[in-house]
Amino acid sequence: MIRLPARLAALAAVVLVPAAAVAAPAPAWTVDKAASHVTFASSFSGTGFTGGFRRWDAAIRFDPKNLAGSSVTATIDTGSAATGSPDRDQALPTDTFFAAGRFPKASFVATSFKDLGGGRYQAIGTLTIRGVAKPLTLPFTLAITGAQAHMTAAVAVNRLAYGVGQGEWQATEAIPAAVTVSLDLTARRAR
Repeated sequence: MIRLPARLAALAAVVLVPAAAVAAPAPAWTVDKAASHVTFASSFSGTGFTGGFRRWDAAIRFDPKNLAGSSVTATIDTGSAATGSPDRDQALPTDTFFAAGRFPKASFVATSFKDLGGGRYQAIGTLTIRGVAKPLTLPFTLAITGAQAHMTAAVAVNRLAYGVGQGEWQATEAIPAAVTVSLDLTARRAR
């Protein structure tokens, strides 16, 4: 048996214990984009409207029994926002709103999760829009049946905190500060 000096043994313990404590990655999931939607809701001068993003992607690793090894990185093409109103759809990619030419992608990166019970969770991460990164906690529900998962989520995002709405559109009389972003995702566990 090899005996290490006390100092060397202590150093080995400090170096090796964190490596052993790192969780193995959770299984990967592939989103069925045809059955999934990323939408938003707001209002203009008191009249509500909804919209969605036509182009987005998500890299998901999730296991309810391995939250420490779970992660999500979602990216949205900000120039793909569509509401069905030609005037609004032309305005959204401009520098006044998403500035899609300079900031073509918005992202949400979640690196920790909390189990709230009953199929309810929180994803804790960072939302970045127009180059502005802020912490965001996303509450969601999840049902897993075999290799298929269905997730729904909704969260209010303060558009002004990210600079969405410049000039006259910084005022909240016509467009409120809070925009509700909703997710409805269907995914299959990757093999």
